[in-house]
Amino acid sequence: MGGDASGEAAGQALDLAQAELRGVDDDAALAAPEGHAHDRALPGHPHRQRLDLVEVRKTGSVVGFPGSRDISNAELLELDADILIPAAMENQITAANAGRIGARLIAEGANGPTTPEADEILYANGRFLIPDILCNAGGVTVSYFEWVQNLDRDLWSIEHVNDKLHEIMTRAFADTLATSLREQVNMRTAAYLLAVQRVADATSARGLYP
Repeated sequence: MGGDASGEAAGQALDLAQAELRGVDDDAALAAPEGHAHDRALPGHPHRQRLDLVEVRKTGSVVGFPGSRDISNAELLELDADILIPAAMENQITAANAGRIGARLIAEGANGPTTPEADEILYANGRFLIPDILCNAGGVTVSYFEWVQNLDRDLWSIEHVNDKLHEIMTRAFADTLATSLREQVNMRTAAYLLAVQRVADATSARGLYP
């Protein structure tokens, strides 16, 4: 994990179930086999804050985080886990380490954390990868919502934004998965196939315009 996107994902994982969390920054990583208090309210604080961020801001690193053990970034990627979220840096999963990735599901929070060669290895090994073009599209989707609100001089509630985001992202995932299964390709290729087809369909329906 790593980056703001992984922080949100970890918080939601703990909301759903007790989770074992591993974290990473540019230079170091940690593992917390018993899980850790990622999203508890600070005593006397009116808002929920993530204790991990408070601790990391004190030291500038995840090294020495309470209740965890320090490991290398390479070790983090290869740990036996249900979900791996590379969420900060490019080219972290390569042909050199893809065969040792232990996670059954990889969700790309960062842009380009997996190389094309690694993609093929993960797919051949039965690893399910949600590609960046789909997995981290929530941010640009909400930017589109902001544009629509500005055009209409409207203001949506956070509940309305979240509901629409959930609907769009869930549908996008289902459509991509259906394409992947139908065409027998990995999820990244399926996302590209779906995107190109939609552009072609729109061009056919509307025609070329200046």
